[in-house]
Amino acid sequence: MTRFILASGSRIRADILTQAHIPFEIIKSDVDESVIKSERTDLNPRDMALCLAEAKAAPVSLAHPDALVLGADQTMELDETLLDKLPDPTLARERLQRMRGRPHYLHAGLALLQAGQPVWTFQQTSTIYVREFSDAFLDSYLERAGDALTASVGAYAYEGLGAQLFERVEGDYYAILGLPLLPLAAELRARGVLAP
Repeated sequence: MTRFILASGSRIRADILTQAHIPFEIIKSDVDESVIKSERTDLNPRDMALCLAEAKAAPVSLAHPDALVLGADQTMELDETLLDKLPDPTLARERLQRMRGRPHYLHAGLALLQAGQPVWTFQQTSTIYVREFSDAFLDSYLERAGDALTASVGAYAYEGLGAQLFERVEGDYYAILGLPLLPLAAELRARGVLAP
């Protein structure tokens, strides 16, 4: 059976693969995203997600050429602008107020590499519509959200308390979490990682 490596330290991505009973190893990539983002200003937020996914997988794939290595990333776009994770939770109020009553876009990028070369890539965009929440809800949310304020670019965990921020979503649940599972599983079946 072909080895399958996740080149990510993301707990959520690892949980998705584990819950789907997909056998994998974790070898975290140490790629500095900020360097890539500063060098590739020509890319739109959607293409940046795939660029980062490939960049994360590449060094792990070169070190383990016998394995299929998955790089994954997700970017957030608001007002045609790529946003980054907040460095400080005190900035979350301003970001959430900016998002209130408006849609934003989550772009998921996946790249499978073998021997340093991409053998499969996938991109998926989800549209998230933030509701017109009250200031009282925002105050309560900021008190309860904890690490979610800086762990994700949108200052929310979609699978937790953050779900209360939204009025509707257009997109796949797994893609919103940052790992479009069904297309990945189909590719892993085609490549012998999973039974057909």
